[in-house]
Amino acid sequence: MYLKKEQVIKVTGKRLEYRSTGRTEIIGNHTDHQSGCVIAAAIDRYVTAEVIPGEDGRVTLAQDGFREISFDLSDTQIREEEKGTSASLARGVVAYLKDHGFDLHGFKARVTSQVPPGSGISSSAAYEVLLGRILTDLSDQGDADPVTLALAGLFAEKEYYGKPSGMMDQMAIANGGFTYMDFGTSDPEQPEIESLDFDPEDYGYKLCLVRTGGSHADLTHEYAAIPYEMGRVAAYFGERVLRAVKPEDFYAAVPALRSQAGDRAVLRAAHYFDENKRVQELRAAIKRKDMDQYLKIIRASGHSSYELLQNICPADAVSDQSMAVALMVSNRILNGAGASRVHGGGFAGTIQSYVPSDLISDYRKEMEKVFGEGACQFVSITY
Repeated sequence: MYLKKEQVIKVTGKRLEYRSTGRTEIIGNHTDHQSGCVIAAAIDRYVTAEVIPGEDGRVTLAQDGFREISFDLSDTQIREEEKGTSASLARGVVAYLKDHGFDLHGFKARVTSQVPPGSGISSSAAYEVLLGRILTDLSDQGDADPVTLALAGLFAEKEYYGKPSGMMDQMAIANGGFTYMDFGTSDPEQPEIESLDFDPEDYGYKLCLVRTGGSHADLTHEYAAIPYEMGRVAAYFGERVLRAVKPEDFYAAVPALRSQAGDRAVLRAAHYFDENKRVQELRAAIKRKDMDQYLKIIRASGHSSYELLQNICPADAVSDQSMAVALMVSNRILNGAGASRVHGGGFAGTIQSYVPSDLISDYRKEMEKVFGEGACQFVSITY
C-alpha cells in the first residue's frame, strides 16, 4: 500500500475524508522542465475532501466559491471551454488514470482548501493529487504510487488545463516531506526520487511564506516564456532540454547564442546550469546537517533567480513590483540572518524566508506593515 495513513484521515460510515497538501519549493527554480534536479517539500496547508462513494459512474465535486463540477467517468474528451478551470483538472486526472489501467468508480465530494489559488504553494497540484488519491483508492486496483499520482496531475494540467508545467509540484505533494527529484533519468516518467530527513525547525529556523498580493492567474505567458527560451538555447546544440547540454559548451557558445536566442534566454540558461549544481550542493549539505551552508546556498539560489532567471517581476511591470519589494523588506529585517528568495514560479504571489526563531514576532510585524495582516504564513514540513 502506497497511501500513507495521514492521507485518509477519517472514515465515518460511508463517508471518507482525504487530504493533500500545499508545497514549498526549496531549490531548483525552473529546472524541472529542463530535466534538471529539484528539492521541494510538502507543507501543512491542506486541501481536504469529504467523500461519499457512488455507483452512478459520476464524479461530483462541490467547493465554496466555485461552480459545482459533475461529469460521467466515461466523458474524458478535452473541452476547450473548460481550459483554465478546475473542471478541466478533474477530467484530465480521470482520463490519465483510465488510460493507465485503473477501473474507476464515481463519488461525490465536498472540498475545502487552505491552499488559495495564485498563492504560490500549488493549489492546482494539491487539487490534482487529492483527486488522484480519491479515484485510485476507490478503484478496483487500490491506491497508486506517488509517481503515478504526480503524472496524472501533470497530464491534467498540461493537456486539459492548458498550462505548461513541470512535474515538481505534483511530485513533492504526492511524496510528502522533503523530496529530492532528478528528472534527467532515461524515462522522464520515472524520475529519481529520494526522501530527505530534514526540517529547518530542528536548527532554529521557521519557514515563512509571505503573500505579496499578486496572483499567478494572468501570468501563464510569463511562465511559458521560461521553458521556451531555455529550449531555444538547447535547440542550438540540437537538444530538447538543457540537461543534455554541457555547461562548458554553453559558455563557449554565448556570443552566437546572444544573436540566435536572445540575451534573456542566455541568462536564463546560465541560471539553469548554476541552479542544477546548487541542488546537489544543498542535498549534500542536508545530509551533512550543515545549516550554515544550507542557508548560503539558498541565498545564492535566490540571487540567481532575481538576476539571471528574471522571474521576480513581469516584463511589463512598473508600478507593481510587489515581490521585489518583499525581498527588499525581508532582507532588511533579517539583516544577514536566515535567507529570503522567490518562491515557486515567481512573477507574483509569494516569497519564501527562513526566519530565526527569535525574529519571528518582529518579522511578522514588519512584513505585515507592508503587505497587510495575515500576509505571513509560517509553515511546517508535513507528509
